[in-house]
Amino acid sequence: MTNRTADHGRIQFDCKAFLAHPGNGKKIGPFTRKQTIFSQGDPADAIFYIHRGTVRLSVVSSAGKEATIGILTEGDFFGESCLTQHALRLSSAIAMTDCLLMRIDKEIMGETLYGEPEFAVMFVGYLLSRNLRYEADLVDQLFNSSEKRLARILILLSQSGKEDELATVIPTLSQETLASMVGTTRSRIGFFLKKFRAIGFVVYAGRNRLQVRTSLVNMVLND
Repeated sequence: MTNRTADHGRIQFDCKAFLAHPGNGKKIGPFTRKQTIFSQGDPADAIFYIHRGTVRLSVVSSAGKEATIGILTEGDFFGESCLTQHALRLSSAIAMTDCLLMRIDKEIMGETLYGEPEFAVMFVGYLLSRNLRYEADLVDQLFNSSEKRLARILILLSQSGKEDELATVIPTLSQETLASMVGTTRSRIGFFLKKFRAIGFVVYAGRNRLQVRTSLVNMVLND
C-alpha cells in the first residue's frame, strides 16, 4: 500500500498510512498484558509505535533498584534510542495491558526519517512534545510533594479532559508501580489513595481499578 497522497499536484508522504500498515521492515503484532517487549541490555534494533494499549518503560540500576520512567499509550513511540549510537536497550518495555504494536526496523526508520521530510517533522515534533512532558515530570519530582505527584500521575494516566468527568486508570497499575513513579513508599500511596477516595475524587470500580475526577487537579495540584 502506498504511503503517499496527492497535495495540489505534489506527491506528499502519508505518515498515517506508513504507521497503519505493515510492509518492508514493518510488522504489526499483539502483545499480551505483562509480556516483555524488550529488556534493558537487549540489542537496540527497532522502534515501536503503539496502535492500542499501554506500555511501561523502566530501568534497573547497577544496585538492582527499578524505577518507572514512562507510561506510554496509543499514538506514542518508544525504543527510539536505537536511532543513536546505543547498540543496546537503555530500558525495559512491558505491556501493561493487551497491546497492538508496530515494530519498525532501525534501518527502515532511519531511511524514512532521512528521505521523507513530512515524517521527520512529525516524529521530531512528537519527541519534543514528549520531552516537555518528561521535563514537567522532573520539575514535579523535584518541587512537589508526594501527594501532588501522585495526583498528577493519576490525572495523566486517566487522560481525563473534562471537568468532573470520571475516567478509568489502567486496571493493572499496582500501588507498587505508582510508588515507583511517584518516588515514595507503597504505604504512602495507600494513604493518599484513601484520602482521595474520602474526598470523592477517586472511586474504586473493582479490584485494582480506579476512576479519577479531573477536579482532583484543582483540589490537590493547585493547593
